[in-house]
Amino acid sequence: MLALILSMAIVIADQVTKTMVRERFFPGMSLPVVEGLFNLTYVRNTGAAWGMLIGLNGWLAIVSAVMAALMVFFRRAFLADCLTHRIALGVMLGGILGNFIDRVKLHYVVDFLDFHWQDRHFPAFNVADAAICIGVFLYALSTWWISGRAVTSCGAAAGLADKGGAK
Repeated sequence: MLALILSMAIVIADQVTKTMVRERFFPGMSLPVVEGLFNLTYVRNTGAAWGMLIGLNGWLAIVSAVMAALMVFFRRAFLADCLTHRIALGVMLGGILGNFIDRVKLHYVVDFLDFHWQDRHFPAFNVADAAICIGVFLYALSTWWISGRAVTSCGAAAGLADKGGAK
């Protein structure tokens, strides 16, 4: 249930912020928020992360749908029964679904969080992208924690085992 609630919250936050950007900006428009560090910039991304696979929006939508379905269907095979893995699943699915909605509805993904430092520029991203990255990091870190301690539940070695709930 937690994964579902987090997923829905991420999708809502992602879609609301993207709608606000689409309604208030035109493509390419940039608004400095922290001078020399962070802008809000409206980018229409037809590819994947960091500008890879430009123009493959349809294929990326299919891959997104398949990945989300596989994650839900096989979750018991790769997730431990612990809070951190449920959180990781929820934020990853929310991110995947947020970008999937854009790909199907708009035929591109709205990116707008634009960080840069001096002459270095990080590609623009969105709430869904951030959620996917956070979920993958949390999953990897907690899995490493589990495997390094030969335990069956996240945090059990430290006495932090989650006592409840299904995934």
